[in-house]
Amino acid sequence: MVSSTGILSSQTIDINLPPPEVIFGTTAAMQIVRLRLERAAGRNIPVLIRGESGTGKEVMARLLHHLSPWKHGPFVKVNCPAIPGTLMENELFGHERGAFTGAYSSKPGKIESAQAGTLFLDEIGDLETGLQAKLLQVLQDGCFYRIGGEAEQHIDVRIVSATNHNLEEDIASGSFREDLLYRLDGVTITLPPLRERKNDIPRIIDFLIKHHSESLNCMARPLSSSAMQAMLDYPWYGNIRELENVVRRYVIFGQEDAVLADLTRGNAPFFALSTSFDGDFSLKRITRQTVLELERRVIMQVLASNNWNRKKAARVLKISYRSLMYKIREMNIPPLRVKESQPTDSL
Repeated sequence: MVSSTGILSSQTIDINLPPPEVIFGTTAAMQIVRLRLERAAGRNIPVLIRGESGTGKEVMARLLHHLSPWKHGPFVKVNCPAIPGTLMENELFGHERGAFTGAYSSKPGKIESAQAGTLFLDEIGDLETGLQAKLLQVLQDGCFYRIGGEAEQHIDVRIVSATNHNLEEDIASGSFREDLLYRLDGVTITLPPLRERKNDIPRIIDFLIKHHSESLNCMARPLSSSAMQAMLDYPWYGNIRELENVVRRYVIFGQEDAVLADLTRGNAPFFALSTSFDGDFSLKRITRQTVLELERRVIMQVLASNNWNRKKAARVLKISYRSLMYKIREMNIPPLRVKESQPTDSL
């Protein structure tokens, strides 16, 4: 077991974040994460947080900010895959009045808004290569120009980035710049998937039940031993995000059977609906849920048939790679590579 430096406690952590004992638990892998985070927090060096979708990368980024000398400045998040490439440059760098049609006034970008604080670049692996070069220039020189501007903007921000990509594979395929990785990767913090820290699951569940009971004004009881065992046996491919969704539904409905149904849903016949038709039934809602589940299964089948190569799958599905990545995250689709020998996303 790795010993911690002890700067984290329930008193020092941000009130909007879970307590340290919930965030880090007791597993050896998470104690290494805790130690690296504590040591990196106070140093002016970029931090790269790696891990599968749903493992809590944003929580770590916010914790880094809270423990750092920049904690009195803003915490500014940029969700790289959520903004189309044509708009991302403006989102990051801002613009001057008259820079393009509709630019009736000057507007600072996210980088400028993070001055004296932390800029969190979430899912940096999805940033387009053209913008990667411009971001690299900012990291090297600490300055940039707004779109249409002539005045050089100087910044002093802490850069924290996160990704669920294997950036080394993306470099090999030409979709990510190697020099940018070197600039972002001052310190790496790698979060283990939830299935590799199962001893922490009961503590996380207890916290989530209490938290959502308060926020939703419900009174949910602790899980029975059999229900807790089912939670421990489940692989949690969507990690903590998926676990929280299940716990939230349990708090709302207060029935363990509903939780267990969630955990076995993927093995049930697709059209075997268990909806009660004599209660609060909505055809529109049920239809939407059914379509979303069908879409999820189609995507998983196409991924599996293409050896989990996401770029090939996107072409088969006739959607953009960015759209496919968004759906994978939103639908809690299992990890794309379950074996080290599986091929990369080569074209």
